[in-house]
Amino acid sequence: MSDLHVTRLGDHGSPVVLCHGLFGQGRNWTQIGKALGHDHRVTLVDMPNHGRSGWTERIDYAEMADAIAGLLEEPTALVGHSMGGKVAMLVALRHPGLVSRLCVVDVAPVAYRASDEFAGFIDAMLAIDLASLTSRADADAALADAVPDPGVRAFLLQSLRRDDAGWAWMSNLEVLRRDLGVIRDWPATEGSFDGPVLWIAGGDSRYVRDEHRAAMEALFPRVRRATVKGAGHWVHSQEPAIVTELLTRFLAD
Repeated sequence: MSDLHVTRLGDHGSPVVLCHGLFGQGRNWTQIGKALGHDHRVTLVDMPNHGRSGWTERIDYAEMADAIAGLLEEPTALVGHSMGGKVAMLVALRHPGLVSRLCVVDVAPVAYRASDEFAGFIDAMLAIDLASLTSRADADAALADAVPDPGVRAFLLQSLRRDDAGWAWMSNLEVLRRDLGVIRDWPATEGSFDGPVLWIAGGDSRYVRDEHRAAMEALFPRVRRATVKGAGHWVHSQEPAIVTELLTRFLAD
């Protein structure tokens, strides 16, 4: 598994590791990480194939979970959103001694139905001719038809960087596109995690449904769910103050 790029915030208190979702970077959690960093040693991780972390030849949840576990030197609170939430759940199931508590943000331990939305995002990103790109605004305009929401476009374009060699995507888009089915899936697991679990859902999101509760409780019997009204899938971005408060209370229990 590739080397993981991390950013550390805070120098005292118990450890907390934050794992972002598909297309994201550790810095997406900076605002919340800084707030938690007053009382905790916080680590923001760029997941494999994202941000400044290394790329792999395939997407494999177990390998990603073991890579995150390799960062943990003592029992640690894990927080994961979407894809990162599935990774965090697997860390707790595969390495329970390294996880003190778990927060899963807007995802369930289930296989989701195929959706053309994310595939369309990646196709549009790959279609941009980076060699002739003159500005980030041009890239934004090129994505407008496929990604009409300006907030989502801004989020995706965080992965576009420019250096001396020109423009490049920080995400391993070809592999992410090929393995979207793996990302939507949930691998076969054994056992359960008996530590405390907070399950945060966006009230307007389709990723956490009542029918997912049985699967969640089977693996995480001490789970409690908090729904953030008016928030969609990117709960932490849309309602950072509420998510910060939920995490602060959960970590203090």
